[in-house]
Amino acid sequence: AIDYKQLAAAALVTNILAIPYVMGIGITTAMTPLVAIENGKGNHFEASQYLYNGVILCTIIAIFIALGLTFSEKIVFLLGQDADVAKMSIPYLKIMGWSIIPMIFFLTLKQFCDALEQTKVAMFLSILSMPINVLLNWIMIYGNWGFPRMELAGAGIATLISRILIAIALLWVVFKSERFKEYIELRKEAWKLHIPSLVQFLKLGIPSGLQRGLEGGAFAISGIIIGWFGATQQAAHQIALNIASFTFMIILGLSTAGSIRISNALGRNNIPQMRNIGLSTLAVGLGYGLVTAILFIVLHNYLPLIFNQNVDVVSLAAHLLLFAAVFQISDATQAIGIGLLRGMKDVTIPTLSVIIAYWLIGLPLGYYLGVKFDMKSTGMWIGLLSGLTVSSILLNIRFHTLTKKMLAEENHSNT
Repeated sequence: AIDYKQLAAAALVTNILAIPYVMGIGITTAMTPLVAIENGKGNHFEASQYLYNGVILCTIIAIFIALGLTFSEKIVFLLGQDADVAKMSIPYLKIMGWSIIPMIFFLTLKQFCDALEQTKVAMFLSILSMPINVLLNWIMIYGNWGFPRMELAGAGIATLISRILIAIALLWVVFKSERFKEYIELRKEAWKLHIPSLVQFLKLGIPSGLQRGLEGGAFAISGIIIGWFGATQQAAHQIALNIASFTFMIILGLSTAGSIRISNALGRNNIPQMRNIGLSTLAVGLGYGLVTAILFIVLHNYLPLIFNQNVDVVSLAAHLLLFAAVFQISDATQAIGIGLLRGMKDVTIPTLSVIIAYWLIGLPLGYYLGVKFDMKSTGMWIGLLSGLTVSSILLNIRFHTLTKKMLAEENHSNT
């Protein structure tokens, strides 16, 4: 097991990375609806053009994020964290910052594959990266197979290597696979910097990035505030968040699938199908959220033991998992709501909804309960749960209202 201060240092870096990294990921998601809509129209040239311009743009953004993190390492000492935790976090922060570049490159290509409903390869590579990362962690953290013991820095290097490997592998698949041949063959004509394509990408990508960044930022700032209460609180928070993030991966997949299908239907101008896709995806997400909530409640005393053996850390993490159980439902439905609206290229109002939910309700409530009422991490988690719930309600009302209006307009034009 990893020392709880190392775990707290990893949590601190995760919180610092959250806003820029998640914003970068959000910008890559613009690829999916743009390519899926053109694919629905049968316009392969435009889709190929979006591929090239999106990869160039997202990679440049990733490089700037990595440079910014490298030159702002001293921020760890300005966040009121445990001194040992802050010192341990610096090497890990630098390495993880540079690992953002291959990861953003991979995710941009993945979004292109997803838009064409070719999700298996990227999923397989993502799954394959897990045992690779675990093996590299075992070698580099603990100094096995003749390698020096690098502890937290070793975890960063392992992540960097595994991300480079999957990025190269997915690039090779896109170039060699028959499914993408018609788009790659257009590269001589389509693969040029195209200002209108870049503008469209930024027009959709920046609000999408802000959505992700604002949500991730709320969790990050909550984690930093929890760090004020000590390394034990920080480590317990990170354990509970890691477990919740694991189950969230399925929901992220459902959200992406719903977004792709919505975009294809929009490209064909099939409004009734759009609405049916949205409602069915939401129903599946709600069911999944209920199942995972039950599992969290049943296993809350056992799951933290996977990460740490410290009695105080495990006890607190088990307590926080009860809140994580409740927000499985809100988290599932809000993520699907964001995906459905992104598929319709509706991003401005959803971004405002996220601001209201997390920054005007969730974070202030969490701070008030956690700091002023001395509820510490419990108070912050109540705030996060409140933000997720409000976000879910606002986003799904928006989808219902928009599709209902589009159906009414279509029926009116047909009469």
